Amino acid sequence: MGVEKGSAFLLKVGDGNIPATYATVAGMRTTQLSVNGEAVNITSKDSGGWRELLSGAGVRSVSVSAAGLFTGSAAEVAIRNHALSGTIEDYELSFESGERMRGRFLVTRLDYAGDYNGERNYALSLESSGAVVSE
Repeated sequence: MGVEKGSAFLLKVGDGNIPATYATVAGMRTTQLSVNGEAVNITSKDSGGWRELLSGAGVRSVSVSAAGLFTGSAAEVAIRNHALSGTIEDYELSFESGERMRGRFLVTRLDYAGDYNGERNYALSLESSGAVVSE
């Protein structure tokens, strides 16, 4: 797989239907994805002084952060509504290669800012709830 453009790394929000239809969050300039795994230490006296970890155990999660220019798109309004209501909804991350990651996320932070002589912008953070699948 070759180098991919950052501009093709998109965050999309589901419409609440089953199956979900996803809308791209407009105006985005940066997107970051972190896959987290909690280590379960199973080190014992038989470990020879080396730490041992249990494969497949522990809590896994995905964190997403993004920032961009506010455009007032329907997807941005949906994210604001999710943040205000504290609801967990479907989101998708898509990549230039065509790969997608889908799961349910909670908006844990949504910030708006704007300078007197500049554009209005936003930053958001999402935390996964349940499995995130790669397609």
